[in-house]
Amino acid sequence: MDDGTAKVIETFGTVDVLVSNAGIQIVAPLVDFEFAKWKRLMAIHLDGAFLTTRAALRQMYKQKSGSIIYMGSVHSKEASVLKAPYVTAKHGLIGLAKVLAKEGAEYNVAANVVCPGFVRTPLVDKQIPEQAKELNISEDDVIKHVMLKDTVDGQFTTTDEVAEAVLYFAAAKSTALTGQSLVVSHGWFMQ
Repeated sequence: MDDGTAKVIETFGTVDVLVSNAGIQIVAPLVDFEFAKWKRLMAIHLDGAFLTTRAALRQMYKQKSGSIIYMGSVHSKEASVLKAPYVTAKHGLIGLAKVLAKEGAEYNVAANVVCPGFVRTPLVDKQIPEQAKELNISEDDVIKHVMLKDTVDGQFTTTDEVAEAVLYFAAAKSTALTGQSLVVSHGWFMQ
């Protein structure tokens, strides 16, 4: 992480925005979940966010500005069966952003979380047959009655919709918008 950040600074002179967006999904009932898989998922989601954040902060604090945006999920706010480590990790990103919002304030560094609903990516496509098998239902039923059942329009969230939310946080001119999470889910989760 530090080498990559150093290369960014060498090339561009600053680190203005970090979007921490790494993740995997492993679907299984909690009672059967393998500890090694739990640790792997946590390492990718939380250790990765920590390491990229720490590397970016070292420069952002020097330049007294920056925006860190974590890619959470509706699962940062809501639980679903078969996704215990994922839900736990995504909740953790909100906690990390809140701590960073407080610690980064004196350096004019904001921290926020974008929380998409289901986006039709390879990560989601992989889950459809896995959940169909675990829940003993068809793949179409997984999409309609599990993934999209609580949306207002039965639609997947798009990558463009997620990008707009990231840009919204990245473009904020002050730390008035910090420690927040924005759910982009076609109404699946509402506050």
